[in-house]
Amino acid sequence: MPLCIVVTRDVEMRYRGFLGSVMLELSPGTYASPRMSKAVRERVWEVVGGWHDTLRQGSVLMAWRDKSAPGGLRVLTLGEPPKDLVEHEGSLLVRRLVCST
Repeated sequence: MPLCIVVTRDVEMRYRGFLGSVMLELSPGTYASPRMSKAVRERVWEVVGGWHDTLRQGSVLMAWRDKSAPGGLRVLTLGEPPKDLVEHEGSLLVRRLVCST
């Protein structure tokens, strides 16, 4: 059960109430849980994702340790241009995917 971090920006108050009920709010919009199970993490993401699909406002980032991911860190995002974590010559980098319009 690894540490899980959630960062929100410009979202409705329902996110703050929900995330604050399952995680510690370290700073406005920044939440952490030192031992969140995979099942709870997936359920939290499902709820937050459903709200974001409906409301289409703000952004949410969730990150946790995952040994199989690049650099051992898995990241999910909503409302921002998609990002990938990649390892390059021993460093962990963020690759932003370009959306064509």
